[in-house]
Amino acid sequence: MATTTELQVKELELAARTRLRPPSGDGAESAARAVTEVASQGGLAEVTYGFADSPTGRLLLALTRRGLVTLAFPGQGMDEPLDRLSREVSPRIVESQAATDGVRRELDSYFEGRLRSFSTPVDLRLIHATFGRKVLEQTSRIPFGSVSTYREVAARAGSPRGMRAAGNALGANPIPIVVPCHRVVRTGGGLGGYTSGLDIKRLLLRLEGVLPAEEED
Repeated sequence: MATTTELQVKELELAARTRLRPPSGDGAESAARAVTEVASQGGLAEVTYGFADSPTGRLLLALTRRGLVTLAFPGQGMDEPLDRLSREVSPRIVESQAATDGVRRELDSYFEGRLRSFSTPVDLRLIHATFGRKVLEQTSRIPFGSVSTYREVAARAGSPRGMRAAGNALGANPIPIVVPCHRVVRTGGGLGGYTSGLDIKRLLLRLEGVLPAEEED
């Protein structure tokens, strides 16, 4: 006979796979809170997620016990990032705004110009290649108000000729802003690429005071 915990795990896994939400009507909100509380206190939720409003739109934030594992811009939608987390981390995913409060506060401070360095720990488990992780680790060290080139980041990650691979790793960055891939630009000038669009990259560089004059509207 399945224990209570086993049944709760099965319910959470089913909810994660099907993206079920509590029905609307009386008791729906309290039911949602109860599920989150049971999952959090019982250690059943491997991933919690919530949302944060920003100048770039509504951001999806997802955390594991290790730290922030996903930050998705509006253009990425919600289902794709959560489906990936379900496949590659755990299907035990629960929505919890409270769990993301710390990250949300830091993002608010960043966009208000009051925060230059995030203290939120990150979880890079979605990046499977060793070189890709090294690239993102080196990118995390680029300070606010500074930029580095793809060549420089590749060299710091141990492959001076690996500019293309470095660019691919940055393009796959699952935690933009906090892992500041927007601070990596082309060697000869120009912004380079940005998975979520150059308008967002310009916005972030302008916020930090390092957008090249030729890129201003």
